[in-house]
Amino acid sequence: GQPAGADPPQGQLQPLPRSSLRRRICDDEITWALQPVDSPTVFERGPKGPRFFVPAIVTRAVVEKHLAALRACERCPCMHRPAIAGRAAVSRILLVGQAPGDKEPKLGRPFAWTAGRTLFRWFHDALGWTEDEVRDRIYIAAVCRCFPGKRPSGGDRVPAPEEIANCSAWLEREFELLRPALVLPVGKLAIGQFLGERPLVETIGQKFRITYRGHAADCIPLPHPSGASPWHRIEPGKTLLARALALVAEHGVVKFSQCRSRRAQTSERRR
Repeated sequence: GQPAGADPPQGQLQPLPRSSLRRRICDDEITWALQPVDSPTVFERGPKGPRFFVPAIVTRAVVEKHLAALRACERCPCMHRPAIAGRAAVSRILLVGQAPGDKEPKLGRPFAWTAGRTLFRWFHDALGWTEDEVRDRIYIAAVCRCFPGKRPSGGDRVPAPEEIANCSAWLEREFELLRPALVLPVGKLAIGQFLGERPLVETIGQKFRITYRGHAADCIPLPHPSGASPWHRIEPGKTLLARALALVAEHGVVKFSQCRSRRAQTSERRR
């Protein structure tokens, strides 16, 4: 935190005048305000806590450069390339999946098949966002970005520990670039990267405070939306999933994204 009246740390942007900040408030519980000074900076405060600065959000061009390097990755010889990446969403909401299936390389985007349809339906029911809006407003990452291939016995192969370690460098870089305020790990493999191995009944429906590679964020785990797993369709999974999605909808950074979208729509209509 930054004491009232003190100068911000070296290299940190100065806040806008209070009158400018007031016009940008869109939520009373957690205030997020973009300050276009020299580069985008987020000002955040709670109703009772101290005011503090969040490091600058990168530009879309920087994220696109990162994604281009990711798509060219050839670190894991047993993985089926190409690496799959989502849109260059400059977002402080980071969704982390497990690994692409066999359809994603053909369609060129993560969550492109049946599990994706289920996932986007969850977000539509909880947030009112279409699939396009989710892909624009949430940065979609994964534990592994390439299709691992099939097991001889059937089903997708679970990535090897060294493959997970190789791909973690991309996720670490995304934390450095985006500095997410909210992380949404989807499925046991993704949840395990942040919370360790634990039963879904003790994990889904809760919000955790995590630190990943030195960066703190809120974490709301979600079950995998695969049709092969009935967990999210039966109790207690059904109720716990609804609770988790309600936590996502209530989070300040999600409310900020909705507010910013409404402002953009209002500005477009006035043109």
